Amino acid sequence: MLKVEKLQAWYGRSHILQGIDLEVRRGELVCLIGRNGAGKTTTLRAIMGLTGRADGRVIFDGQDVLKLPTHKRNGLGLGYVPEERRIVPGMSVRDNLRLGLLASHHSASEAHVIAEIAETFPRLAERLDQDAITMSGGEQQMLAIARALVSHPKLLMLDEPSEGIMPVLVDEMFELFAKLRDRGTTILLVEQNVELALGIADRAYIMDQGEIVHVDSAHALLANEEIKERYCAV
Repeated sequence: MLKVEKLQAWYGRSHILQGIDLEVRRGELVCLIGRNGAGKTTTLRAIMGLTGRADGRVIFDGQDVLKLPTHKRNGLGLGYVPEERRIVPGMSVRDNLRLGLLASHHSASEAHVIAEIAETFPRLAERLDQDAITMSGGEQQMLAIARALVSHPKLLMLDEPSEGIMPVLVDEMFELFAKLRDRGTTILLVEQNVELALGIADRAYIMDQGEIVHVDSAHALLANEEIKERYCAV
């Protein structure tokens, strides 16, 4: 579904990505791990068209989208939840979800979308009329994910979803990711909690200094003591 070839990206004069190759097959949950500053977030942003300059190829669903603007990539089915969540203050949970629906090319009714959200995110269903910014960090993260999901993306990219979240909600969130994958949602996950990410992933790529340095099944990486010692404490 997604194939990235020789992807390079810059912020100004800083050359961040040094030729990334990765693939996410339909129905997979793939995680991208590495130390802080390795280039993980920049990889997601480059795939989404949010870096100042990028070269290489980003083939999504058979089409090279590297030259397309971000909104067109989203329209093709690329969903992205950034680390900063971007919850709109002064708007209710329901209205934040409406924003996701407005950006969608699907014609589902609001009532149908809310029903879907209620089934997948019962915490949000209880808070539809609450000012979204007053919710806990974990609940705001769930809202950001739900807002991306209302457009039924073919591929959902998640950047550090557990950052600053209470452990009990992190466990709940990762159970949700596994369920979404089992229902057919393809996921590319950047995550600081390496053991937790590998516990639900199919495959994983390890980044270091803007390059992919290792790729294997999640099971094999969890069994690799050298990898665990080097990356699971980051």
